Amino acid sequence: MGTFLRGAGQAFRRTFFGPDYPPIQLRLRSPRIAAVAPGLGLLLLLVLVIVTAEYLRGSRYLPTPSAWLLALLSVVPLAALLPRPLLAWRLLLVGELFGTFNVDSGDAVPWSPVQVLVMILVLLVVAARVDRPVLAWIGFFSFVPILIFVPQPDQAGVTLLFMVVLVIGTLVRRNLVTRQALAEQSEVSDLEKARRTVLEERTRIAREMHDVVAHHMSMIAVQAETAPYRLGDLSEPVREEFATIAGAAREALTDMRRLLGVLRSEAAEPLKAPQPGLADVPELVAATLRAGVPAELDVAEGAEPPEAVGLAAYRIVQEALANASRHAPGAAVRVEIRPWTSDLSLRIHNGPATQPAADAEPGEGHGLAGMRERVGLLGGELTAGPTADGGFAVAARLPYDDNETP
Repeated sequence: MGTFLRGAGQAFRRTFFGPDYPPIQLRLRSPRIAAVAPGLGLLLLLVLVIVTAEYLRGSRYLPTPSAWLLALLSVVPLAALLPRPLLAWRLLLVGELFGTFNVDSGDAVPWSPVQVLVMILVLLVVAARVDRPVLAWIGFFSFVPILIFVPQPDQAGVTLLFMVVLVIGTLVRRNLVTRQALAEQSEVSDLEKARRTVLEERTRIAREMHDVVAHHMSMIAVQAETAPYRLGDLSEPVREEFATIAGAAREALTDMRRLLGVLRSEAAEPLKAPQPGLADVPELVAATLRAGVPAELDVAEGAEPPEAVGLAAYRIVQEALANASRHAPGAAVRVEIRPWTSDLSLRIHNGPATQPAADAEPGEGHGLAGMRERVGLLGGELTAGPTADGGFAVAARLPYDDNETP
């Protein structure tokens, strides 16, 4: 009981003296409408004040100053409704108490038609914005003027009208809260999906790099084991040194296989085919061309890069071509490859789409994240973004030691 009374007291203080609720944001799609909306709102308020003042002068025979004062008091809650919803209700309550001045005792509703409309709008919006304890106090004090000023035979009808308005506002609030919760849940799900996709891409890169490194380790082991037979007479310490190197290489291969077993999911099939490299890029571009994408390849003469660099270059070109066909259908794609002495430069550029893209989403996708992972693994650099002609370009620099070149 004490907790209930303490909560009711806090809600009472919030209703009359506490901070207001956040402003209501109206999202207007048209910039022109957004520019003229404030002026139209002020004009509407002025028209309502004039109409209310004329009504009070004609039906209640009020002097002009009093009619204008009551008209302003009746309409001003609308001006505060969007920026300060709780303040709008406080002003509305004052208008309810003083808006019945000089009313005919036979009137079923002692307020002007415009004021009744303002009361309905304010209660509806406030009920959709405030918390339930605050709404309970708002409903209670909104019904007090009805019990005081509305004739007894009409009190039930007016009370029912206001209760329906409050219930509708409560349902609107519940719907908004539910939609916000679903939106937050969907955003969390999208983030988890993005993280999972990135982790899967990292795992795939690790598996591919395992095959590359395992190949080099196998070569080291084979060379160390066959060196005593290929090099002729060798002293016993040298033979033991080669045997130690071969054993260390075999142990490293075993450890790498164990690591790969951790990275590979149960459903993943082992990689049996050789990993693609830079020499396979022409066939990749040709397959893209056969698929209907106008792609062209420009490869400069140069030394063959290391296997890891060639694999990374192939995957970057593969992902860039897939992104171009998906997000810019019909656009021409140009792949430029420049092997230099100590690095490999790539640039994949596509023009603007000539056909509507069914699943083109703005922003950076998971494919670019995988590209960055590969380039970062080699210590290189990657840039990606829109171009001046409305297309998109991916540029990468993959460094390597020229002593590593096969």
